[in-house]
Amino acid sequence: MNWFNRVGAWLGRQGRALVMLYHPRNWREKGILWGSGVVVFTLVLVVFVLFLYWNNEPELFDVGENARAYAGGEQSNVVTGTTTTAALIRIADTLLEKPGGYLSNDVSPPGIFMDDIPNWEFGVLVQLRDMAKSMRNDMSRSQTQSLEDKDLAEGEPLFNFRNDSWLWPPSEREYARGIAALHRYLKRLSQATDGDAQFYARADNLQDWLSVVEKRLGGLSQRLSASIGQVRVNTDLAGDSAATQATTGAGDVMVKTPWMEIDDVFYEARGTTWALRHLLRAVEVDFGPILVKKNALISVRQIIRELDATQRIVWSPMVLNGDGFGLVTNYSLIMANYVSRANAAVIDLRRLLQDG
Repeated sequence: MNWFNRVGAWLGRQGRALVMLYHPRNWREKGILWGSGVVVFTLVLVVFVLFLYWNNEPELFDVGENARAYAGGEQSNVVTGTTTTAALIRIADTLLEKPGGYLSNDVSPPGIFMDDIPNWEFGVLVQLRDMAKSMRNDMSRSQTQSLEDKDLAEGEPLFNFRNDSWLWPPSEREYARGIAALHRYLKRLSQATDGDAQFYARADNLQDWLSVVEKRLGGLSQRLSASIGQVRVNTDLAGDSAATQATTGAGDVMVKTPWMEIDDVFYEARGTTWALRHLLRAVEVDFGPILVKKNALISVRQIIRELDATQRIVWSPMVLNGDGFGLVTNYSLIMANYVSRANAAVIDLRRLLQDG
């Protein structure tokens, strides 16, 4: 009880001191310079607190509960495609509605000083664009000569608007219009009487999207591994003896991520894997019968397991960049390991869908 009394007394003294600090009488006695210093200190403190609060990555969410929520809470409204579309909407909503909102185009403190979350946002945005494109071109169309969905045709280009525009128009406004188009598509999809809104869960549609995912993960893995610098053999024309390229390339290539960009690549990978993890959870639901038939369900779950590992808490205030076998760990190499394993599993999954 004495401990609580002492803490309460200390807080009371701090509160009284804070009130006196901002009392107009002190300003009159100590002058404008003192008052200005107090204001500057307060603004810096507020900016610092906001910086810490906004610099947290969003939590994972359950795609099944999310689908039911977007379907009006009725399980009967959750049809094929609902889970994937609802997950895509939630991912896009998270970009705009997380603490601090969308930060990639901020021109004022603390957003202008932040780079971890803006790079995280870009990684999420890449996956958002890829899935929106796949849904427009493949998953909502029955055949190559079928008509594209009107709402997806309107919404997909909006997500490709530049990510750092803050005025005329701001990026958030264009992305919000794209989200509205996805909402209209989802509403039509859930209405059994509206036959022109479709989602076709076929193996070939899933393969086309996974082929893009495979390249995204492969590129990220290479960029993450380049944090310590590597001399790599040029394999640009490997696998085809008749292949040619526009310009002559060196036999060995030195690849190294600039020191100031190491944390940028790391958090872009965090954003990419965060979004991809949710999309694959949704694919597991909507493409479930196909995955079971192809004996590929376990492959999807293995990919998700590797992606879950990329979302572990980062305890260090900075991205450490040891040499791999030194005294200090290398966060980029650890992330590259999980991304590479997920990429290998995606390749296996595509083969199963094609040949299984």
